[in-house]
Amino acid sequence: MDGDCFDAICDHLVVVKRSDSAVKDAIFLRDGELIGTYRLLRQEVAEAFGGFYTQAEFDIAPLIVAHPRLRFLELGRSCVLRPYRTKPVVELLWQGIWNYVRAHRMDVMLGCASLEGTQPGAHALPLSFLATAAAPPEWAVRAHDSHRIEMRRLPHDGIDTRRALRQLPPLVKGYLRLGCYIGDGAVIDRQFNTIDVLIILPVSAIHPRYFAHFGAPCTMGPQVHEQARA
Repeated sequence: MDGDCFDAICDHLVVVKRSDSAVKDAIFLRDGELIGTYRLLRQEVAEAFGGFYTQAEFDIAPLIVAHPRLRFLELGRSCVLRPYRTKPVVELLWQGIWNYVRAHRMDVMLGCASLEGTQPGAHALPLSFLATAAAPPEWAVRAHDSHRIEMRRLPHDGIDTRRALRQLPPLVKGYLRLGCYIGDGAVIDRQFNTIDVLIILPVSAIHPRYFAHFGAPCTMGPQVHEQARA
């Protein structure tokens, strides 16, 4: 179980499995077992309550200042129970996020994504591969120097792309497929036993082929507007 001061000001997206079977250590909500979570924090809410969670690890302030006309959404606390870490569950989470983005007319998604463990050497290949997706200058963000570890741990010609992709969590691969950028440097989070990288995903960078599946940026039905008001 995890909780912090951001929980009360965020919106929480959950995936539930409709079941009433007794599973050890399962958490049941009103309509089923909780199997997936995401935490969403809009820029205007973050600014009213002291900022984004992500800024403790990455220097995101210059990025936000550089894009005053855009609205940022922080994605965090993504967690899926191990037996359900599959493409359908990840797609359910993404459909919920995309509905939220359209309902609130957000322009940029950002947040930390994690690799399990705290030994950079054990993740030399995936970290080096992620470094090749570095953000262009207009979207560049750097980890705070006090926390930053280098991601480029292998020479470029020593990166086996297929093997690197196999070692990445499904969620990170999903971000890459959508067209995300990766921040400069990673951060070790010993409390969560992870190595964090920064995901930056402008809506304008998402490949149009995904809109046929999730919905175009500006086509919001009445139900989505109603959910936004609720």
